[in-house]
Parts: sequence; structure tokens; C-alpha cells
Amino acid sequence: MIPAMIIFAVTYVLMLVFSRVRPFIALASGILFIIFGFLPLDRVLVEIDFNVLLMIAGTMGLIALFIESKMPALLADLVMERVPNVQIAAVALALFAGIISAFVDNVATVLMIAPVALEICKKLKTNPVPFIIAIAVSSNLQGAATLVGDTTAIMLGSAMDLNFMEFFFYQGKPSIFFAVELGAVLSALILAFLFRREKSPIPKTGERTKVTDPVPSVLLCILLALLVAVSFAPDSWNLPDEINGIICCALMVIGLAIHFAKKRTLSAIIDPLKQIDYETLGLLLGLFLMIGGLEHTGVIAKLAELLAHMGGGNIFLLYTVIVWASVLISAFIDNIPYVATMIPVIGGLAIQLSATTGVGAALIATPLYFGLLSGATLGGNITPIGASANITSIGILRRQGYEVKNRDFFKIGIPFTVAAIVPAYIYIWLVFGV
Repeated sequence: MIPAMIIFAVTYVLMLVFSRVRPFIALASGILFIIFGFLPLDRVLVEIDFNVLLMIAGTMGLIALFIESKMPALLADLVMERVPNVQIAAVALALFAGIISAFVDNVATVLMIAPVALEICKKLKTNPVPFIIAIAVSSNLQGAATLVGDTTAIMLGSAMDLNFMEFFFYQGKPSIFFAVELGAVLSALILAFLFRREKSPIPKTGERTKVTDPVPSVLLCILLALLVAVSFAPDSWNLPDEINGIICCALMVIGLAIHFAKKRTLSAIIDPLKQIDYETLGLLLGLFLMIGGLEHTGVIAKLAELLAHMGGGNIFLLYTVIVWASVLISAFIDNIPYVATMIPVIGGLAIQLSATTGVGAALIATPLYFGLLSGATLGGNITPIGASANITSIGILRRQGYEVKNRDFFKIGIPFTVAAIVPAYIYIWLVFGV
């Protein structure tokens, strides 16, 4: 267990220090986990989240066609017509990304909104790095707002047996959706403050870019609709775990086929495939292997147990520990295995505390579960490698020739996270605390 923790810790330090070679560091460490037996060979394919990898690859290919169609340029023109300056444009794009992310995976949201931001920055000749970072952290925030917003929300909904509407109203009370939106309002004000110097007026030329091909835009709309639709599919349908990734890749293939039929040249297929960020895919692959190794060696379980027992018998103290430790842990560890491990731990704790306090186990578990979801979801916004959406956004910028330094991300991610989690932390306890 200890050697695995040491390699994992060293890996994250190296990735923070040597940002340009993060994918190679992650892959090398993932291979070491396999060689040293931290992750058995029969568990390698199980621990790799092919759904995420397929979804990123498929969406990136489709986004390449979307960009070539000039639709992002048109959307940038429309945004620029309606906002007075760069500051408001940045906040508006982040809020727009958040709204979409409440219903669609965070990575897919970043892949869809980032091209629009890049076009706006290109037209205004301004640095796109803070724009894209703001979009990524806003997308992560809204993942906890609805049942279909993120994998962790889906897992929690299953554990608590929540339906879609109970994320809005639960036990007759305003539910976690409103805690997230309260944080979204405050974090939007923080973004406005961070972009306060971006007061350059946006020129109103009256000219709009003409879209050359509507097909990619139609396919992206279909993609959004299908991703939302399958989230409501009953278990009896037995859809594969990789259904989201399959949808993304299938629509990319359809888009490439139509593109090829129009262009009649092999480059119509090869050029969009070149735009897929294979370095980001490699980085995520390495992280999946390491997290799987930590889970297999019991490191994550031990961390969860330590976290759970720090609160003792005081429910409010336990709630506080769960929220803020989840924020810290999720800044460095993928929140999916962490949340999956903590859910049964919280369930058992609620039963134990119910026996000693006389309060119903369900009443005790509710604030702890919601605190876990909010803390684990928002914690990923602290570091550049804390969430898949962050990694994806940095990959997009790198392909555009921009190197994102750690301080660039911390400058936005840390104040955004604090502004979002504090009101959610207070709200959840005031509404559901016992």
C-alpha cells in the first residue's frame, strides 16, 4: 500500500511541475502500477473508463467538423453582438457552459463551448486561457445540480434512490440543485471580479460569419439530446456502460462519412481525426490505471475510513469533515472511485449514529450524502488535473499553442471553488442538517 501511495504522490508532483509531459508521466506511472502488481493484469481493462475515453475521442472528432463548418465563428459573432465588453462575455460563456453541463457530461460541455470562446478571443485578439479555464470550472460546478449532470450524481441518486425531480425538491425541501445554483451565483460574481480588467469594448461590425455546413451542428444537437435521453433509460434496457462514448463515436463516424461524401477526398476523414487530442487521452488512461491500483491496494478505502471516523459522533463535525476533505481529496484523486467508496461508508455511519442518537438513519445520511457530492464535485476545480474537464480544456489550449501554467489555473480555480462550496456547505446543513 505504501509504495503505491509514494509512486502516486510523486507522479502528481511531477505532473504539476513538468506540465508539458504530463501524459507521458501518467502513462509511465500507470505501467509501473501494473509491473509492481498494484493493479493486477485481470483488472486493467476493468479500471479503464472506456466510456470517458470514447466520449472524448468521438466528441473531439465531431467538434473538428463543427469548427470547420464555421458555426463557432457565427456563435461568437452572436455573443459579441449582445455583450458590452470582454468581461461580460467571459462570464456569459461560463454560465452558458454551466447550464449545459447540468444535463450533459462536463467533458462534452467543454468540448462544445471551448471553440466558441476561442473564436471570440481570436476576434478580440485576447488571451483565451482564462476564458477556457472559466468554462471548465463552471462545467464541473453544475455536474452536481441534476441527476444526469455527472457520474457522481448518478451514483448518489442510485444510493439514495432519488429520481430526477428529487434533485430539485427532496423530503418537501429545496434540494441540492438550489445549493449548487447558490454557489453558481456567487462564483459568477467571482469570475466577474477576476475579469474586472477586461473592460475592452466589443466592436459591433454588424457582419456575421456564414456557416458552410449545417450537418455538424445538427449532429451536435442530436448528441446532446441522446446523452440526456439515455440518462433516463430504465435499467431493464441493459444499455452498455459505454453507451455515452458509443453515441459520441457513432455520430462522429456519421459526420465523417457525410463529410467524405461531400469532399470526395481522404483528407476529409484524416484531418478531423488529427484534431483528436491523443495526449489528453493518454493522460486520462494513465490516471485510470493509477486510481484503479490505489483502489485495489486499499488506499482509497483507508482514506475513506480515516475521513469517516474523524467526525466521531458529532453529525455536524462529520458533515464538515466530509465536505472539506472531499474538496481536498478530489483536487488530486478522481472523484468517481472516491465517491463510490464513500457512499457505503456514509450509509454504515448513518446506521451507527442512528442507534446512538435516536435520529432516523435516512435523516442523518441526507446531509452527509449531499455534502459528499458537492465537495467531491467542486474539489476537482482546485488543480489542473483534478477533473477530466480541466485536463480536456488544457489539452484544447495546448493544441492552440497556449501553455497553461499551474498559477494560471490556481488563479481562477481556487477562488471559484471557495465561492461555490461555502454557500452550498451552509445551505445543505441549514436545510437538511439534524
